[in-house]
Amino acid sequence: MARRQLLGPVGTLNKTTPCAACKLLRRRCAQECPFSPYFSPHEPQKFASVHRVFGASNVSKMLMEVPESQRADAANSLVYEANIRLRDPVYGSLGVISTLQQQVQALEAELAAVKAQILKCKYRQTAAAAILPTPHAAAFLISNGVISGAAPRAPASSSSSMFAAAASSSTDYSSITNDNVSLFG
Repeated sequence: MARRQLLGPVGTLNKTTPCAACKLLRRRCAQECPFSPYFSPHEPQKFASVHRVFGASNVSKMLMEVPESQRADAANSLVYEANIRLRDPVYGSLGVISTLQQQVQALEAELAAVKAQILKCKYRQTAAAAILPTPHAAAFLISNGVISGAAPRAPASSSSSMFAAAASSSTDYSSITNDNVSLFG
């Protein structure tokens, strides 16, 4: 008797390890087995989950309806859907999609809040820089009680008597309050 070749004519048996589907179904793996290209004998759990959810007959029909170039993707999709359906029998992949959409919405809201906080901080810095551009403006704010604390040092060319006492002492900004900051942001 002659030995059958591995790649013999249609209908010959696969002399190598049978595919995961044929192992699970306990049948001989023929060369034209519709499952062998997509369900490796090294990963039998993939076909087991697909078989449990969809059934071997339905999987075979679904794979045959898809163009051959897309069958590998279809088989992977069936494995994914079957695994999700086994974990969550009620919602399946819809539950995963819903959870991910909620996470995206929460992260978008958090991102918007962080962006708003950054803009608020930038606006405060800009407003603070615009409020105290000159020593005269600082003196005006201090005299009107907007800013409490010691006056900033006057420039060396200033001969104003109001800054003469402040120029000799160190400037202490620790007592500036944030009471009026809300007016600018």
